[in-house]
Amino acid sequence: MLERIRSFLLSGGGWPYLLTPFIPVAVTLDLVHAPDTAIFASSALGVVPTAALMGRATEELAERSGPGIGGLLNVTFGNAPELIIALFALDAGLYEVVKASLIGSILGNILLVLGAAMAVGGAGRRVQRFNRAAASSQSSMLLVAAMAFTLPAIYVLVEGGSLPAPGAEAVPFGAKVEQLSFALAVVLGLTYLAGLVFSLKTHRELFNPPTDEEERGHVPWSVRRAVLLLAVAGLAVAGMSEILVHSISGAAHSAGLTEFFIGAVVVAVVGNAAEHWVAVLVARKDKMDLAVGIAIGSSAQIALFVVPVLVLASFVLGPRPMPLVLNGFELGAVLLAVLIANGVTNEGESTWFEGVLLLATYLVLALAFAFA
Repeated sequence: MLERIRSFLLSGGGWPYLLTPFIPVAVTLDLVHAPDTAIFASSALGVVPTAALMGRATEELAERSGPGIGGLLNVTFGNAPELIIALFALDAGLYEVVKASLIGSILGNILLVLGAAMAVGGAGRRVQRFNRAAASSQSSMLLVAAMAFTLPAIYVLVEGGSLPAPGAEAVPFGAKVEQLSFALAVVLGLTYLAGLVFSLKTHRELFNPPTDEEERGHVPWSVRRAVLLLAVAGLAVAGMSEILVHSISGAAHSAGLTEFFIGAVVVAVVGNAAEHWVAVLVARKDKMDLAVGIAIGSSAQIALFVVPVLVLASFVLGPRPMPLVLNGFELGAVLLAVLIANGVTNEGESTWFEGVLLLATYLVLALAFAFA
């Protein structure tokens, strides 16, 4: 029994749970009012195993529920850690941190995750192939989202205003911009619902490659176990997220970094670290359909589901509605990343060098964010 636990923890899917001790550490540090930097670091690491458990429980429950309900479960809980963290930040009025973490998640999936998957998977192979139609449809959804993200900024500039500074926490833009943001959130949400019908019903065969028990490599969980662990993981994610959000400002000041950089890079990465690692592992096994689906699909889900939910939620949470106006760095980065995503998925094949280029692009953006 102990040997099985040891082999699981040291496996590709088990490593996030090695960070579980950081959960009580974060709680303890928060209770004794330790320095914000220590609280932020421990809670950020504590998010990783809780998010991993939530993702695993969601997958197990989805497999037991059939493709239709399973797809809805993945929609609801697939990006739950990022959504929960953002909701706490939204309630605290840290609107620019919310937008930075969401844009950072999109960039991380498109550039960091997909780049690492292509680089690692392509090592030793001349080329890897994946379903071009499925990847292109998800990339097209990202293009629609990028257009929606751009228009509020254009509206503000045309009206003689200015975009928010990277170091801002919350910038008011007036009722018209808030109304425009609300309308765009509704359109994005409806687009995502149409995408669900496309991927789960009318063109399901493109998005659900067959798998067998040997590929999954584990004994299926019961529904009761999956539901119980999903609830436990949700509570743990919520607890870590609250501690994380309340320590962001102090940690950023102590570390000499902006809240923008922490939101766009650090928070964005830790919220989905386990899923990122899975994409790299399956790419190494030459399962690029799954790797590309995780990277591009997760970005599309954040852009067309999580972002609209948060914009709509801001009308009842926080001090005021959150306008969907990005700062200049976010706007330029997301447009470039989405265009790159469309370029690399257009041919339905990839090489290790394309992966290196994506990683280099992410590093360039992260450096720019650090100096913003």
